[in-house]
Amino acid sequence: MPQKEAKTTPKILYSCYSNISREGEQFIGDHILGYIISGSTDLYVGGKSYVFNEGDFRFLRKNQLAKFSKHPPKGGEFKTISIVMDKETLGSLSEELALQTPQPYTGDSAMMLQPAPLLKNYIDSLAPYMDGSGNDNKMLTTLKVKEAIMILLQTNPALKNTLFDFSEPGKIDLEAYMNEHYKFNVDIRRFAYLTGRSLATFKRDFEKIFHTSPNRWLQQKRLNDAYFLIKEKGWKTSDVFMEVGFKDFSHFSFAFKKAYGIAPSRLI
Repeated sequence: MPQKEAKTTPKILYSCYSNISREGEQFIGDHILGYIISGSTDLYVGGKSYVFNEGDFRFLRKNQLAKFSKHPPKGGEFKTISIVMDKETLGSLSEELALQTPQPYTGDSAMMLQPAPLLKNYIDSLAPYMDGSGNDNKMLTTLKVKEAIMILLQTNPALKNTLFDFSEPGKIDLEAYMNEHYKFNVDIRRFAYLTGRSLATFKRDFEKIFHTSPNRWLQQKRLNDAYFLIKEKGWKTSDVFMEVGFKDFSHFSFAFKKAYGIAPSRLI
């Protein structure tokens, strides 16, 4: 059986970044309703790129790897608020209202939502979470998360199949998935889970396809990309290591020199 994800607590998260652009990656473990208060963000998830601007509502599906870039407005701050819809809260609401999905969701990993008045009024009600006082009361937070779910069901009925699909990730094409997601710096246990496999089955299937271990394949794939970006595209070594999936520069530099016999900084 695929590994089970850890339980999460209902959360309403407010983020604010001043005068800088932030880039990174994340595992989206739960469904998220987000609102861009100011600034903009570029998102790559599920093989597609999205741009969300000030005033946009977005829905992100669970169990996805995503890369993002957050951009504050000129002279201002990037601000966003996110409602994390955890499995336990969704399950409770499903039992309470007898809500079930007739079939698994097969649509996009992210979507733009129309700015319905219900959604706008709901965001206005989250002011306590923007000053840091809201999350102190877990019961009220749970109620606010449930309210978000009910508003989504009313304004976007098609999301029912997504919200109440409690199945684990199904077994998918391992070769295609890894070739698309190898730049994400996540543990192979996460890759196993997201491809619908136990860790042991993941390793066995991986070696049948790629004829090497997952860790060796990931490192060589990332090093090949790094070599190309530095040698052919003229990228700075300080910009390359995170782009191709290495967690820190020292590990990248050591692995690069071991593979190619030269430090990445001396390649150009």
